[in-house]
Amino acid sequence: MRATIKSIARDLNISHMTVSRALNGSPNVSEETRRVILARARELGYVKSSAANTMRGDRTAIVGLLLPNIINEFYAQFANTLALLCAEHGLDVVIHLTSDDSEKEHQALLRLQGLQAAAVIMVPTSQAGLGDFPIPQSMMIIDLIRTREHPQPSDQLLLDDGPSIEAAVDRLVATGRRNIGFIGADASLSSGRGRFAAFRSALQRNGVEVDRRLVRTGQPSFNMGHDNAVSLLDSAVPPGALVCGGFEISNGALEACLELGMQFPEGMAFVGYGDPPAYKWIAGGITTISLSTDDIAQRAVAMILDSADERSHSTGRSPTALIVRKSA
Repeated sequence: MRATIKSIARDLNISHMTVSRALNGSPNVSEETRRVILARARELGYVKSSAANTMRGDRTAIVGLLLPNIINEFYAQFANTLALLCAEHGLDVVIHLTSDDSEKEHQALLRLQGLQAAAVIMVPTSQAGLGDFPIPQSMMIIDLIRTREHPQPSDQLLLDDGPSIEAAVDRLVATGRRNIGFIGADASLSSGRGRFAAFRSALQRNGVEVDRRLVRTGQPSFNMGHDNAVSLLDSAVPPGALVCGGFEISNGALEACLELGMQFPEGMAFVGYGDPPAYKWIAGGITTISLSTDDIAQRAVAMILDSADERSHSTGRSPTALIVRKSA
């Protein structure tokens, strides 16, 4: 039979209230009594009940993670790293996949609210409304990668990728490319707006006008990147260089280029996004915008552990870097 607070109290001939306080870290228990209770709880195999905490209205050690999918290599790596770091601090991660659908996001937030989750890290959908409902002040919300207005202030953990995108454009122009294409998320996503703004700004700073015929945007996915790369390469005036503004977009566009026999950088220069291990050797090396999954996960956990009652909401930015290889 699983050990309970009452069984530990009977075993030690101590009131169950004292046992409960000791197990929940109350300062109203002497250190010696706490030591005895914790030692006996371990011997008996006591496991703290999150469900009981929830029924009492206490905040649990649950961290929700809302992701569009885990096919995206970045999302999968982030979820894995976050779960390991949270476990080190006694936090449990509950993952919900939204498929970038606001109704699924809404239902996931409701379920996490029912679990009295301490925090929710979410890649918000583009559609405000269905997912926007009053969230308990005790449930911390951290917008990851993208941002969106919420009924109450949220923390933000973003990628500082603008400088890397601009550095990529600077390099392409310096090597003689002026007809530079771009494939990225559309303006409904804050990440899409920011990455295209950096691309456009760098072109203009280099005295190059944005050629709208070479720009493709949409909901980010592998197929979106693949199909738009095919469209650009089959157009009457194909780009001399291509910059990708997203993980899955980059992988899809790269596969399209390889399928069509594109030679880098002779036929076209290519700048990807994210740095899967294969990018180091495909076509002699893919130039790409690299980021640290470890850094982002560590920043997220640090935000969660900052549990001061009157803390101000914060925005963290994880740096990126342009990794130059043969493709550009």
